[in-house]
Amino acid sequence: MKKIFLYVLLFSSSLGWAQNDNGFPFGKITYAELETNVYQKDTSANAVILNEFAEAYFDNYNNHNLLLEYHVKIKILKKAGLEQGTFSIWLRKNSGDKQTLRSVKASTFNVENNSLKETKMNEKTSVFDQNYNDNWEIAKFTLPEVKVGSVLDVKYMLESPFIFNFWPWDFQSTLPKVKTEFWTKIPANYVYNVTLKGYLELTKNEAVLLKDCYTPGGGLKADCTFSKYAMEDVPAFVEEDFMTAKSNFISSINYELSQLRHFDGRVDNYTKSWTDVDLEYRNDPNFGQQIKKAGNIWEDQVKLLVAAEADPMKKANLIYDLIKNYYNWNEGYGDFADQGAKKAFETKKGNVSDINLSLVAALQAADLNADPVVLSTRSNGLPHEVHPVISDFNYVVAQVSVGDSKVLLDATEKLLPFGLLPERCLNGKGRLISKDEKESGWIYLRPRDKQKKTVTLHLKLDADQVFRGDLNIASYGYEAFDKRMEIASTGGLKEYEDKLRKEWSELSVSDYVLENLLDLNLPVTEKMKVETALEVSNPSIIYLNPFMVERWEKNPFKSETRQYPVDLGAPLETTIMLTLEYPDTYVVEDLPANAAVVLPQNGGKYLFSVTNLGNKIMMTNVISLARPAYAPAEYPHLRELLSQVVQLHQSQIVFKKK
Repeated sequence: MKKIFLYVLLFSSSLGWAQNDNGFPFGKITYAELETNVYQKDTSANAVILNEFAEAYFDNYNNHNLLLEYHVKIKILKKAGLEQGTFSIWLRKNSGDKQTLRSVKASTFNVENNSLKETKMNEKTSVFDQNYNDNWEIAKFTLPEVKVGSVLDVKYMLESPFIFNFWPWDFQSTLPKVKTEFWTKIPANYVYNVTLKGYLELTKNEAVLLKDCYTPGGGLKADCTFSKYAMEDVPAFVEEDFMTAKSNFISSINYELSQLRHFDGRVDNYTKSWTDVDLEYRNDPNFGQQIKKAGNIWEDQVKLLVAAEADPMKKANLIYDLIKNYYNWNEGYGDFADQGAKKAFETKKGNVSDINLSLVAALQAADLNADPVVLSTRSNGLPHEVHPVISDFNYVVAQVSVGDSKVLLDATEKLLPFGLLPERCLNGKGRLISKDEKESGWIYLRPRDKQKKTVTLHLKLDADQVFRGDLNIASYGYEAFDKRMEIASTGGLKEYEDKLRKEWSELSVSDYVLENLLDLNLPVTEKMKVETALEVSNPSIIYLNPFMVERWEKNPFKSETRQYPVDLGAPLETTIMLTLEYPDTYVVEDLPANAAVVLPQNGGKYLFSVTNLGNKIMMTNVISLARPAYAPAEYPHLRELLSQVVQLHQSQIVFKKK
C-alpha cells in the first residue's frame, strides 16, 4: 500500500489545466476500433476498455453534493463480452439520503453495409432502479444492438450527498484497459487521507492549485487541489488461487476524510489516533461493556470449573471448551456484539463478537491475562495500519497470555482445537485491545499449525492381478479440522464412507475405521482395507499409478507470472509412503524417475524417490511448503515445484509378466 502525497504547485489553472480539456469526446469512434477483433496485449480478453475517464468534484450549486462524471468506451471482442452491454451502478443510501444517477448518455456503434451506424439508448425507457437492501440500490441500463465487434460509448453523472466519502477509483477491473484517467477537485476545507493500493505504477500523477474553485455561496470561496491520475495498458485483474481479498491488490485510489475546516475557523478532526480507537473499543457498550457483563454471568461457573487446576494453560483449555460447547454460532461476523452478553447467554447463540467477547470475559474471570483482538477476515481485506478505519474490522478473537506464550482462540467452531484459529482469520495483523492501554497494538495472525497429512499405503499384487492391502491416512492441524468439518457436513460416518468410495474410483474400500474424531488434540486417523479396481486389457502387462489418493491432477498456478502474493493460509506438508510387493512371475518394466526440487531460502521442497529391491517397491513422496505466504518474486519457483508434482503424479509403474 502506498501513500500519495499531493504536491500542490502554486500556479493558476491557465497552465494547461483548462476545464474544457477533460476526458475524450463522445461519439468519436474510428473504423480501426470497429474492425479490431483481438486485443494483442491480452488475446484472451472478451472485451477491452479503449478509454476511460472520470472527474470527481464538489457541486457549487444545490446542496453542494459530490459529483462524478464518468465516460467509458468499450470494444466487444467475443460472445462472452456481450454482458458488458448491461451496466449495474451501485448507489448507496440510508434512511434520509441516497446517491443518484443524474444523467446517462449511451450509444452502440457497429459497421453495417460498410458504414458506421450509431444506435442511441433511450434514457427514459432504458434506465431503471432496483432495490437491493436498506443500504444499497442498483441503477441498471442495457445498450441496444450490442454484438461482437460493437464499440460502446457510455457517459453518465452520479451525485452523492455523502461528502465524507469522496469517490474512490479503481484503475483495474475484470477487463484490460488501454487507458484510464481520474481527475479530482478537492476544496481546501476537506482534508483527505489519500491511499494508492495495488502493484501497478501511475503513468500520470499531477497536482496544481485552483484559485477560488469552491464557491458554496454567501461570498465564501476556497481554493482546490486539482489532481490528475492515469494508467495505461492496464491488465485485467484476475483472481487466482491462494489469494486473499481482491481489495488488497486491485490498483485503486481510496479516500478517507481526515479533517473538515469550516469557513468560520472551526476544525473537525475525523481521523483518530490508534490510542483513541483502543479507548473507544474498551468503553463501547457493544464491546468493552459486554466483556464486563459476560464476566458477571460466567464468573461463578468458571471459578468452580478451574478450582482444582493449578496450570494456567490447562485452565484456559477448560474455559475454552466450556464456552465453545455452550454457544452456537449463528455464522454472523462483526467486531461488535449483536445480541449482547445477556441475551446470547440465554439463547446460547450469537455472532462472533457475542461468543468471543464472552470467552475473553470467562478467561478473565479465572484471573488469566486475556484480551480481545479485532481483525479483518481474509475475504474482507487487510486493515489499514497507518490511520484507523474501524469499519475495516469485522471479527473478534481472544488472546490469552501465560508467561511467554500467547495463544489466539476462537470459540465459534466446535471442532476447532485449542489454539487453532480458523483459516478465515489468518489475514495479516489484528489489533489487540488490552485492558492495559500500553499493551494494545498490532499482533501477527500467524497459524500455529500446518495443513499436514501422512498417507501410508501397503499393497501386494496377487495372482489374480489385483493389488490388495492397507491404507492409513493421518490428518494433523488444519487438515484434521477440515477432515472433521467434512465428515460433519456429509451427515455422518456412513455418508462420509460412501463419499470416499465415489471419489476413489481406482480403489475399493472395506473395513473402514476412523479414530480420534472427537479428540481434537489428536490427529484424525483413517484405516481401511483397499484393493484396486483396474481394468487390465493385456494380461502380460499391468500399469499402476501409485498416486491413487492425494493425486495432484493440475497445477493451480496457471499464469507464467504473478503480481500478487501466494497466500496458503498455513504451511502445507503432505507425505505419501507406498510399499508394493509383487510375485516372482513379474518384473518391473518401468519406474518413475527420482526428483528433488528445493525452493530458495528454505521455502519448501518436493522430494520423490522410488526403489525396487527384492520384489518390493518402496516409494516416498513429500511435498513441503514451509511458509504460509510467498512473495510474487518467489512465484516462478513455486509454480515449477508444483509442475514437477503434477508431472510425477501422472506417472505409471509398469509390471511385465515373465
